[in-house]
Amino acid sequence: MTDAPVDHWRSDRLDLAAYLRRIRYSGPRAPDRATLAALHRAHVAAIPFENLDVILGRGVSVDLVDVDAKLVAGARGGYCFEHGTLFGAVLDQVGFEVDRVLARTGDPLEHPRPRSHLVLLVSSPATGERWLADVGFGSGLLAPLALAEDGPHQQGAWSYELVRGRTARDSAWRLREGDGSTWSTILTFTEEPYYPVDVEVANENTSTSPGSPFTQNPVVVLKDESRVRRLRGREYTVQAPGHPSSSRRLTDGEVAALLGEVLGGALAEEDVAALVASLPPYDAAATGAT
Repeated sequence: MTDAPVDHWRSDRLDLAAYLRRIRYSGPRAPDRATLAALHRAHVAAIPFENLDVILGRGVSVDLVDVDAKLVAGARGGYCFEHGTLFGAVLDQVGFEVDRVLARTGDPLEHPRPRSHLVLLVSSPATGERWLADVGFGSGLLAPLALAEDGPHQQGAWSYELVRGRTARDSAWRLREGDGSTWSTILTFTEEPYYPVDVEVANENTSTSPGSPFTQNPVVVLKDESRVRRLRGREYTVQAPGHPSSSRRLTDGEVAALLGEVLGGALAEEDVAALVASLPPYDAAATGAT
């Protein structure tokens, strides 16, 4: 007799109905390719990437109950560990088999970085098909990719492909992004599954280390089919493949307006004021479009 596997993630604690309302999804729920793709796109469109609780000094919890309260009931955004925790629980409840995996940003052969990003390897119990899902990168995938070297795949204005290392010491997967002229590796990962304690440790470092990019400035990222909009501190950039990037520094009022546009009433006025106060003073002489 084989013991039942331990449910380390306790995904039953998620309010799935509330989540589906949050992302405005009312489609099929069969654990197959079409459902996964539809949920993935709806999640990316509805829930922004942001690190604002880190800057506000509240820290980030990756316990599912806290993530559900913040991103679903509270209509907030979050960063990769929160997005991955939430979406993984959704897929568990829908009936997929899900491995949580910690990835490195970039390519470690070029510039080694810690495993500071959470992605999901998702399997269909009926067909055995396996996909990479990543709703928490901010400027990454719009839809899942089959875990196979069968690219490139077009997603909106971007192309993506998965390639694998060819040596015994490096068989890791690379997720590569193309913008029509160049390709770059945005993630590197292996298939070893991780556990809640691993995510907790990675999240603690990412949300508290002085060297982490998420402890230094407010960051908000929105991506759609044609462009990525990014606020980092006062710097607001818009990137669209095939077009020159634009960048400018925002005034206090413009930062507050952008936060209001993205998060609406989910962020209290005093929180917006505190985030604006955390920024270096606005310098009109340094402002310009590029």
